Amino acid sequence: MKRTITHLADGRELIYFDRRDDADHSAADPRDLPPRPLASELRYDPLMDEWVAVARHRQTRTHLPSADECPLCPGHPGSEIPSPYEVAVFENRFPSFSFNTGAYEQVGGLSEVRPGIGRCEVVCFTSDHDASFSSLSYEQAELVVEAWADRTAELSSLPGVEQVFCFENRGAEIGITLPHPHGQIYAYPYVTPRTRQMLDAAARHQGGNLFADVLAAERRGPRVVAANEHWTAFVPAAARYPFEVHLYPHRQVPDIPALSPEERSAFAPLYIEVLRRLDGLFGVVMPYVAAWHQAPVVFRRDMAYLHLQLFTIRRAPNKLKYLAGSESAMGAFVNDVLPEEAARMLREVVTA
Repeated sequence: MKRTITHLADGRELIYFDRRDDADHSAADPRDLPPRPLASELRYDPLMDEWVAVARHRQTRTHLPSADECPLCPGHPGSEIPSPYEVAVFENRFPSFSFNTGAYEQVGGLSEVRPGIGRCEVVCFTSDHDASFSSLSYEQAELVVEAWADRTAELSSLPGVEQVFCFENRGAEIGITLPHPHGQIYAYPYVTPRTRQMLDAAARHQGGNLFADVLAAERRGPRVVAANEHWTAFVPAAARYPFEVHLYPHRQVPDIPALSPEERSAFAPLYIEVLRRLDGLFGVVMPYVAAWHQAPVVFRRDMAYLHLQLFTIRRAPNKLKYLAGSESAMGAFVNDVLPEEAARMLREVVTA
């Protein structure tokens, strides 16, 4: 893999990842860009014991441009990526977290205000505007995995970063602002609530590693969707979403950089198969969120177990699962589809 680092017109970093050593990324960014926005402010919620980022500058971010104005398509005047690419990663122009800090005033009450330090990156899976992750070749998908590994390692070493999160939002129903196939990476200055909750549960678990025990039980049960030598994809017994699949490596590792070359290669075919099963379920393009759960940089790192959570809010061909009162206000999920039935339906999809 060739890794080329350059910079955009406003100083943001741009990294190209190529399988070819002769890839040329000497083209410069010709735009006249405004100064980079100041980092968000973090406000503490004492009732939930959580941090909330307030990023006012994100109100002006690009929203569903036409294909000929897509900032992720290379080479045109408004593009974030000056030259053709295989996989490209750059600092988000409208980040939720950054190191470009300003002055932050306290707001009183029981809340505390801190600068939202960290970093947000955009990961472009391919220069093909009309592609999707499920349409990538295995070699292209593996290059994306290599980019995730590279960025996780780099961002985890930044001062103040406590957790790195790689994810993809796909589909208008999910709320995407750019349809070009891409994902994002957040380097948080705190451990996220869901990760903290999972690791607290792991700390209370009696016996072996909680995640490993869940995987072992699921591999023996009726909810496995697909598997290979190094990975298993299954619908969890207490799935929150109508169609939710978790992908676990068979070996406990904390994060993507810790995967062996064999595990990285084996991930792409299985993941693409699961995505194609999801798309084939109702014969329509499925909106989804794909979320990598990685170990925090320090907090209970030894207990964590890398895995990917993939879920859709589509519960039927023409129906969506909305997170309404119970889910949004109480955090109490009600699933409309029996997990065992969801697994059976996904297994029965013909993908070739």
